[in-house]
This record gives sequence, C-alpha cells and structure tokens, in this order.
Amino acid sequence: MKQKTDRSFDGIAAKFAHNIYSSTKGKLRQLVLLRDLAELTLLQQPCNILDVGAGQGQLALALAAQGHSVHLTDISADMLQLAQQQALLQGADNVSFAQIGLAELAVTHQHQYQLVLCHAMLEWLAQPELAIAQLRQLVAPGGVLSLMFYNKDAKRFGNILFGNFDYVAVDFQVKKKVSLNPQHPLAPTDVLQWCQQAGFRLQAKTGVRCFHDYLRDRSQQQSHFEQLLALELQYNRTEPYASLGRYQHLLLQAV
Repeated sequence: MKQKTDRSFDGIAAKFAHNIYSSTKGKLRQLVLLRDLAELTLLQQPCNILDVGAGQGQLALALAAQGHSVHLTDISADMLQLAQQQALLQGADNVSFAQIGLAELAVTHQHQYQLVLCHAMLEWLAQPELAIAQLRQLVAPGGVLSLMFYNKDAKRFGNILFGNFDYVAVDFQVKKKVSLNPQHPLAPTDVLQWCQQAGFRLQAKTGVRCFHDYLRDRSQQQSHFEQLLALELQYNRTEPYASLGRYQHLLLQAV
C-alpha cells in the first residue's frame, strides 16, 4: 500500500483558485464560515488569529478587513504568494505570512492564539488525528478552533444518490486520482472523538453545502444562488441537513 503524505498545492494554485474559490461552492463556503465566525464573542473586538493551511487567504483577509490581525501559514509557496498579492491589493497591513507546515509550527511556534482556523486541510494530511493534537498546542486555553473538514458520510450519500455504487463499494479508492478532490474524506464521528481526546469541547456544528452539491440541475447552483444560499443558512445547523453538508464546520473550545 502506498504511504499517505501531506498534500501541497504548488504548481496548481491557479487551477485551485479557478475551480474552487471562484465557483459557487467556494463562495457558499466562504459565506457560511463568515456567518459562523461572526457570532463568536471573541471576534467582537480585535483579535489575533492564526490560519493554518490558509491557502490563498480569502477568509483570513476578510477577517483582517474587519480589524483582526491574522498570521497565515501554508506549506505551499504558490498559495501564499497569491494570498500576499491579494493582501497588497486589499491594502492589509495587519497580516503576516509564513511557509511552514503544521507539524513544524506546533513544535517551533511559541505563541498561542485565541482563534485558530483550519479549513479544508485535514483531509489532505497523512495523519489527521495527530494534526488535531498539534492544533490544540496552538490554541490558548479558552480559545477556539474553527475546524472544517471533508465529510465522508456526505461523500457516500452523494455518490449513492448519483448511482456511483462501485465507487462506494471500494470505499472511494480509485487508481486515477482527481487532483482537486480530497482523497481522504473523514468520518465526523472520528473527527469529533479526536477533538475531544485532544482537549476540545464542541461549541457548534454547521453543515457546509448541505443542498448545493445534491441539485439535479447543476445550473441552478449559479442561476438560483441567492435562494440556495438563503436555504443553506437557514437549515445548515439543523439535523438531518447539518450532517449532510459536504463539509462539516466545527467550533471547538480549548478546555
């Protein structure tokens, strides 16, 4: 069996920007996350934030525009370069950047943060359980980890709906990998258990893209985006819809 390794997006950062961040799924994800984070008490005043696996920095820069100081880290130099370019265009002087992986960050970084962001990174790592323990080292006592990960239950549900029975039967293992598709979706029950073992307490859970990915007519993702967004925001914290989100967003307090 081929050994799992952490994934970097060097060489395909521009493709990632076009296919993910500029799409309706990327826009929806950003708006859901901003809604969730806006309700955190600690963000009612200027806050020091760490964004681990920040990618091109869309969320971090949106928070910086609200007056928060954000330190962006990623293992991809290409991703960070795009984030830095956007920061210059935005005129953000309250952001900093470092090309560094989580494992090294947890060992070398001396500062703990009241808010740590880790979004859509866990499913690209070789050891996601260890990563959560490493993230805990970066969150100050009483602080919050904003964790979003690719939901294996939702991936199974969607593929069954679309008739991909053979793909489900082999537990999503294929010879030819799609470069922008997370290949290691995570079971929410596992992730929550890892978080609790690492010293986090669940504060809130949101499904991200509870309906968007299941539309029979994919053109409605664009033509009816505002209606779709309103429905996502209305129902994505309510079961069973929350658990059907293609991603799960957890707000976790360090105890």
